Amino acid sequence: MEEILIGQADNGERQYLTLSRANRHGLIAGATGTGKTVTLQTLAEQFSAAGVPVFLADVKGDLSGITMPGSAEFKHADSLVQRAKDMGIADYGWRDNPGVFWDLYGEAGHAVRTTISEMGPLLLARLLGLNETQEGVLNIAFRYADDNALLLLDLADLQAVLVAVAENAATLTTKYGNVSKATIGTIQRQLLSFESQGADRFYGEPAFEINDLIRCDENGKGIVSVLSAEKLMQSPKLYATFLLWMLSELFEALPEVGDVEKPKLVFFFDEAHLLFVDAPDALMEKIEQVVRLIRSKGVGVYFVTQNPIDVPERVAAQLGNRIQHALRAFTPRDQKAVKAAAETFRVNPGLDVETVITELKVGEALVSTLGEDGAPSVVQRTMIAPPRSRLGPVTPKERAIIQSISPFEGKYDTAVNRESAAEVLAAKASDAAAAAKVVDEQGAEAQRAQARQSPSLWAKAGKAAAGAVASSAGAIVAAELTGRSSRASPMANAVGAIAATLGTALGGQVVGRFARGLLGSLLR
Repeated sequence: MEEILIGQADNGERQYLTLSRANRHGLIAGATGTGKTVTLQTLAEQFSAAGVPVFLADVKGDLSGITMPGSAEFKHADSLVQRAKDMGIADYGWRDNPGVFWDLYGEAGHAVRTTISEMGPLLLARLLGLNETQEGVLNIAFRYADDNALLLLDLADLQAVLVAVAENAATLTTKYGNVSKATIGTIQRQLLSFESQGADRFYGEPAFEINDLIRCDENGKGIVSVLSAEKLMQSPKLYATFLLWMLSELFEALPEVGDVEKPKLVFFFDEAHLLFVDAPDALMEKIEQVVRLIRSKGVGVYFVTQNPIDVPERVAAQLGNRIQHALRAFTPRDQKAVKAAAETFRVNPGLDVETVITELKVGEALVSTLGEDGAPSVVQRTMIAPPRSRLGPVTPKERAIIQSISPFEGKYDTAVNRESAAEVLAAKASDAAAAAKVVDEQGAEAQRAQARQSPSLWAKAGKAAAGAVASSAGAIVAAELTGRSSRASPMANAVGAIAATLGTALGGQVVGRFARGLLGSLLR
């Protein structure tokens, strides 16, 4: 039975996380500054050492140090060494971990992209903050694209499809349901705002292959994928939806494996409360479904948040492994959180959990994990084991070196823009304009040919039209001088004169075309 060390309890017992139960998900909670990041780093590097790939989001910039060994010259090094000594960790020493850096913006790591189609209307509606009606129209746009074989790869493609839907709104309403041009305008404005935040770089190709997260190095250690999220956190909704998309992709792509000896991947979701803020019911159902079922794909998800009540009950019920750092009971909400956290643990008769939660020191936590039989262990007050990698960020030079030896070097770094909806619709519009031009030119040529056949008749028609225009123009001037508001139409009089002149000689068949040609020349 493989295990990873979490820490040591007050009674001297070691607290472990059983790898065969690590896919039953977990929760790491606690107030700011109580040690959540160190706990995350300790677990992540031990998962990696056990051959389990890890994904984590670096929201503050300090988790990148997991790719470098610790050192006596760095901050807190002495306290880490002393903690290991106090816990009796005889083989403690500095150690790095194989890592790859990722960045949605492609600046501090490999670019991460997906296509509009892969994200789908539900998550996109969440990103854009659309209401139910607007989400319905967005669904119609996706369906229209599918039915017309239009690839939705980037934001330009979606904008082009929305324009096409608006132009054909009357026709599409009978097929797909009500399509309002005003609603489409609202969606387009939200897309422009979204694009201004830099989100357009997230959509396109080459699209990220989710299986690239599940890799080990040549020594069998799991690769730690570090998402640079400092800039991404400036758009909290994009951050949360992006991570949910990654989980959804894992769920769709990975085969069912049931319970395994160790997870295929462990996914740390930091600042997890952002996922649930203002989430509509449809999205909450998707989140719950993914969390409940993804464990059967061999993936363990660990939510990291300040307050345990930030995670809805129906999601929290799926989190079997719990590490609770200190909470502060300053407000009624804090007191509620303390009580709720205490009630989630298996009772320890010798521990007043509700009191201890507010007394925990930095680096201490209440720990309860699932045993081999699937039952939660009795909660214990535990000193968290020290990490062996660096506490703190890598330097830009170190980051560049790590990227240079990445197995994905060059795979995602250059964007590709192949023919998709925007290009196809633009080509169709260009073809339509060219066809209209050809029709106009053929009509003009026909007029000239008829004029050459009956020059005196067409000259007479031209004089009649000119006289009618002049007469109407004089009437308009007179009306202006006398203050009368009723005007005759010069063009209507001209067409009438032409019809009268040509009606008996050529018949009604050429009047329409001649009138259009003459009106065009007069207006020019």
